[in-house]
Amino acid sequence: MNALHTTSISSLPLVSRGKVRDVYAIDQDRLLMITSDRISAFDVVMQEAIPEKGVVLNQMSNFWFSHLAHVIPNHLTGIDPATMVSASEVDQVRGRAVVTKRLKPILVEAVVRGYLAGSGWKDYQETGSVCGIALPKGMKNAQALPEPIFTPAAKAEMGHHDENISYTEVERRIGSELAKKIKDTSIRLYTEAADYARRRGIIIADTKFEFGLDTAGQLVLMDEILTADSSRFWPADTYQVGSNPPSFDKQFLRDWLESVRIEGQAWNKTAPAPHLPDEIIRKTAEKYREAWQRLTQ
Repeated sequence: MNALHTTSISSLPLVSRGKVRDVYAIDQDRLLMITSDRISAFDVVMQEAIPEKGVVLNQMSNFWFSHLAHVIPNHLTGIDPATMVSASEVDQVRGRAVVTKRLKPILVEAVVRGYLAGSGWKDYQETGSVCGIALPKGMKNAQALPEPIFTPAAKAEMGHHDENISYTEVERRIGSELAKKIKDTSIRLYTEAADYARRRGIIIADTKFEFGLDTAGQLVLMDEILTADSSRFWPADTYQVGSNPPSFDKQFLRDWLESVRIEGQAWNKTAPAPHLPDEIIRKTAEKYREAWQRLTQ
């Protein structure tokens, strides 16, 4: 099965090429956002792509944008991306692209955590807190938090890690009114999505949202939401407190990268990434598809 690693749309000017998404300008009000099959881990883009990953991510985001449209407006225009490119380029956008509104991005990553996991678990073990938010003593790995918490991060340049920042710092950067709206909206989005996903057999341990402002200054949800790239998904039927649950997201790939040896040495988590074996590519693709199917079909 062919995979789309890098797009080549010549009918529109390229605006940016991120870890996964390629963005092209349509006009001063609209953008074409294409979700490629690239995959990154530890902020490094892999040399191989995962077949259909971009289609899965795009369709999953579109599902959630529709499901949560009553909470906040989003960046989608509803325009068919195939009408924005030349006939020879339609295959590059089919199923994996959207036409979006141009927004002024807010450079804060809105992270919501409902469970102790990953860096949050490490932080808790060292400090009894997650990103400065104190939690009850004696909690275990993968345990549900008393209530979802908002742990924002500052957006970093490509190839660098996002930096956790305090809520006070968010208020300083964007103002207390906008900070509160983003926090409250993020927690509501997470709570509604987590309730829905649990009924479909998936636990959303944590996720991240991105927002922008339109020309009227209205807050708008943008980029991707509640995908296996932006969230930590666990199967509810095998979930156990105290251990790392198996994951539908790219944790599977991270685990393989942590174990791989190159000339006897562990990968140093800088480019170039190790080449991915066909089996790892296949299993990663399967995990993305299974999460999509459980949630949307």
